[in-house]
Amino acid sequence: MSPAFPSHTVGAEPGDVIEDVAGSADRLARAAAGLSEAAVRAPSGLPDWTRGQVLAHVAYSADAYTWMLDLARTGREPGPRPDPARVARDAVLPAGPLAERLRASLERFADGARALPAPAWERLVPALAGWRHPAWYLLLRCLRELETHHFDLRVGYGTERWPDRYVRWALDDTLTTLGALRFPLAAVTAVDLGRRWTVSAEGPRVSGEGHRLLGRLAGRLPADGLRASSALPAPLPWPRPPLPGWGRVGDDG
Repeated sequence: MSPAFPSHTVGAEPGDVIEDVAGSADRLARAAAGLSEAAVRAPSGLPDWTRGQVLAHVAYSADAYTWMLDLARTGREPGPRPDPARVARDAVLPAGPLAERLRASLERFADGARALPAPAWERLVPALAGWRHPAWYLLLRCLRELETHHFDLRVGYGTERWPDRYVRWALDDTLTTLGALRFPLAAVTAVDLGRRWTVSAEGPRVSGEGHRLLGRLAGRLPADGLRASSALPAPLPWPRPPLPGWGRVGDDG
């Protein structure tokens, strides 16, 4: 796979990250398969979203990531992009078929990642929001999608169950971006991970367990359990496009 893959930052080789994604996908798929009809229709942790909507959204995202893998493999668009309108249709499926739909989409992505030729991982692919990134970043996007939305289901999967390797990478990614935006947060220390980040020249210093810090930055947790030198700023909408940026769709570079 691409030597551009940031193994030094992620703390793993690309093949290991693919298996991290597969493991996270399996955990979410098993949680979905265990939901009753009533539980699928119940509210999730996201405002105005049911659990069914969360699961349908993850399935759609996996399909979109698979589409981008195919684009990276061939250099040509593999037909139309997956239709976002499918989320609303799939969200009202019965619990069993919805869980099967989710698992199938996630397995297709993992299989496609395992089979992608090494040179293809360096190709830029277009995110729906208009920014581009190397195909290897799909692995990290998918892992973030899986871990975050598993938490959002409110089925007992708390941030303390987020894998350390994911938390380290997601904190690196998020805090690098916040630093470029001059977000008013001076320093962040993950006491359990042995990591410290300098973010800005101003703002409070905060420390705590890595998963709690990430949960706060992701807008999923309050500041409870964190130690801060003063009141923490409100989290920005998350996730944000990665840094260093690779350009927007239509850029020449």
